[in-house]
Amino acid sequence: MGLYDRDYINNKTQSYSSTMSESALVSFVKTTYKFFAGSLLLATIGALIGFQYFDAVLQYKWAIFIAEIVAFFGLMFSKSKPGLNVAMLFIFTFLSGVTLVPLLGFVIAKSGAGAIWQALGMTTIIFGIMSIFALKTKTDLANMGKMLFIALIVVVICSLVNIFLGSPAFQAIIAGACAILFSVYVAYDTQNMMKGLYDSPIDAALSLYLDFLNIFISILQLIGIFGGRDD
Repeated sequence: MGLYDRDYINNKTQSYSSTMSESALVSFVKTTYKFFAGSLLLATIGALIGFQYFDAVLQYKWAIFIAEIVAFFGLMFSKSKPGLNVAMLFIFTFLSGVTLVPLLGFVIAKSGAGAIWQALGMTTIIFGIMSIFALKTKTDLANMGKMLFIALIVVVICSLVNIFLGSPAFQAIIAGACAILFSVYVAYDTQNMMKGLYDSPIDAALSLYLDFLNIFISILQLIGIFGGRDD
């Protein structure tokens, strides 16, 4: 599912004794989106390279997934280490692109390559709409943190249960719920970024990247379940 514990409760409900100046916040946001764009680029490169070695990726997909998880935790432990945290972010996002290859291959085989562009377009539109919503709304979304975290745990548990059940219908429900959940997370994380509630642009970029990734994965899964070639 590409779901990760982002420790929202501990990292985002703490109080901050000072606020950023307007110029510092603008610089922070710009840097965040640069790292976010870089993360998407590295994930794309990872997926493209993965397709070049498709059979190897399928054969070692669990090893690659474990490497991705190790990179994620490595990023968590290197948050306060400039340079290393950037390297770990890009290693993690690169590996996350590689781990997408089996799902991408399945969707392409079932619905054609156009389905990937369709999913990417839908993800981008959703991400953009929710980002704009976060900037325009007068509602403070910070209070949604605990509720969203609980919903995330429920989705993770359901995903683990369905590994054993193998129900396409249940997976469709999970994917739909996941798409909605991470769409809301886009607004939540964007608003937190605009308030300067992240320790570094790396943290903010990672949150936005995970939102984008999970929406994309959810839409791909829905296309894979309901899509199909007419020929």
